[in-house]
Amino acid sequence: MSKTIGITMGDPCGVGPEITIRALAEMSDADRQATRIYGNLPTLEAARDAIGVSIDLAPYVVDLPIEGAPLPWGQLSAVAGDAAFRFIEKAVRDAQSGEIGCIVTAPINKEALNMAGHHYDGHTGMLRSLTGASAAYMLLASEKLKVIHVSTHVSLQEAIRRATTERVLATIRAGDAHLKRVGYAQPRIAVAGINPHCGENGLFGTEDDDQIAPAVAAARAEGIEVQGPISADTVFHRAYTGAFDLVVAQYHDQGHIPIKLVAFDTAVNVSVDLPIDRTSVDHGTAFDIAGKGIANHGNMNSAIAYARKLVAGLEQQG
Repeated sequence: MSKTIGITMGDPCGVGPEITIRALAEMSDADRQATRIYGNLPTLEAARDAIGVSIDLAPYVVDLPIEGAPLPWGQLSAVAGDAAFRFIEKAVRDAQSGEIGCIVTAPINKEALNMAGHHYDGHTGMLRSLTGASAAYMLLASEKLKVIHVSTHVSLQEAIRRATTERVLATIRAGDAHLKRVGYAQPRIAVAGINPHCGENGLFGTEDDDQIAPAVAAARAEGIEVQGPISADTVFHRAYTGAFDLVVAQYHDQGHIPIKLVAFDTAVNVSVDLPIDRTSVDHGTAFDIAGKGIANHGNMNSAIAYARKLVAGLEQQG
């Protein structure tokens, strides 16, 4: 398995190129040699000039053309959306062939992506489609809080429909397997309830009793150390203070809000259950500051560090 990680630079009009170059510039020589950037060289050179660092980018870049590059910073563009898709597509193919061991993704703009005719709800759905995976789960990892989601980019009404016993159980299994892979011998998992106070014995809804509790019971029968459903207004605090290693969140905002509150600049987005490995920054394209050279690359550094951990784990398994 390749030690090399591949960074996709994200939307060419956003902050992805800047945070990618900052991270590359700070790497050791050995880490830099084990890094490949999937993007557009003129755009990356413009980002390099914007942040004022001196580094020859050509040896590290898989250069894919963009008509008119570099494009104007901070503007919504179908051309940029198509380019962002092509960077990811090329990285996926190289990951599948073993040329790189893990993909690290800089932010894309979902509106630009769809304007270009690539109709995905984000990276996870796109990666699932490109790899032919039957399922993929979004896990957000920080030092003191980790969350995996039953559903993500759907309406709240649809999220409730998706919180079936089968899907919740599959999410528990995926989270347990991932944490074991990164070093947890017996992960302690909590499952958040979907209704206030887990429905209060049916007073506020029966989904927790009818759909979520059976999934927890089934997972426990398989030997997984899991508890729940636990009221969402307390479970994240309990996990943050050390009671649990992972929380299963039932929908996007339920999991994202606590993570972004406690680890906005350091949380890593990890795709779980894909046939390839992928980590990502957990922020958007920040068009309002793109090209100004002021974007914080701490989140990118965290995503790269997690990717190298996954690659090292694969090497040990091999």
